[in-house]
Amino acid sequence: MINFQYVRATDVADAVHRIAADPAATFIAGGSNLIDLMKYDVERPSRLIDITRLPLKSVEETADGGLRIGALVSNSDLAYHPLIAARYPLLASAILAGASAQLRNMASTGGNLLQRTRCYYFYDTATPCNKREPGSGCSAISGLNRMHAILGTSEACIATHPSDMCVALAALDARVHAAGPAGARTIAFSDFHRLPENTPERDTNLQPNEIVTAVELPARGFAANYTYLKIRDRLSYAFALVSVAAALELQGDTIIEARLALGGVAHKPWRDPTAEAALREQAPSQATFNRAADVFLRDAKAFGHNAFKINLAHRAIVRALIQAAAGTPQSQSDKKIR
Repeated sequence: MINFQYVRATDVADAVHRIAADPAATFIAGGSNLIDLMKYDVERPSRLIDITRLPLKSVEETADGGLRIGALVSNSDLAYHPLIAARYPLLASAILAGASAQLRNMASTGGNLLQRTRCYYFYDTATPCNKREPGSGCSAISGLNRMHAILGTSEACIATHPSDMCVALAALDARVHAAGPAGARTIAFSDFHRLPENTPERDTNLQPNEIVTAVELPARGFAANYTYLKIRDRLSYAFALVSVAAALELQGDTIIEARLALGGVAHKPWRDPTAEAALREQAPSQATFNRAADVFLRDAKAFGHNAFKINLAHRAIVRALIQAAAGTPQSQSDKKIR
């Protein structure tokens, strides 16, 4: 572990001032990802700015019927919050599918958004990695890439985003609130995370001198017909091979609105408006779901060891849509796929 300084921010303005004054500093809240990165010598911050005492721990209703979630609300508190459980059960289910209870107790909403993409080679400082050292090469492309991306990849990086919570937030069309030296701004969730392209070292479009203050959910929560389906190597405490957040709004035997986002397949939570459009005004049938999965995965590309992910993702999309249409969401307690 490297030497570093430690300071505590007194409010949001103070946090922004401190991060702007020291480009090598970083914020720490729960630290469930940052501490690992520091132990592996991947992250070497000169200073940790503790933000745990900032007033960002509330869940509040917004004027348009949505919810504003403070960046320091813990994953556990968010998953079991009565307004989330009642109005956005897709989000609650996704959070409960991720990590252990102990980690959820520590992990914050803002920190979950900012956790780094997962890749064996990114965490191994003895191997080349464009994400860790731009221009050094991507060891995963010709290496062990079973867990890696099949969508949105580039020649520079095929890492995947690890979050379960973010997949649900993408499907729910959330917005991220941030503050920086230039003031406050709102970022559409679809624009928050980045594809690798030729700058894989940047996971998000948040500026280095900005802080996430809240996540806002719109009024539509798809509380009746939804599911979060996570396929992984073992049933507990494993990152997704493929995960699916599916949400439908039905009117009789017709789908009038559809949301579909995948995790474990790209550098960011992957949502495809074209695939969602293929579901609208259609009957909720297996044939409809198969067509939508075909559209969703039309540009999928395998890298040797992860070729199985394409078929797995197709089957997971269809299964998730069947669960959502039937109003029988995946249980996150017994985890048996039905």
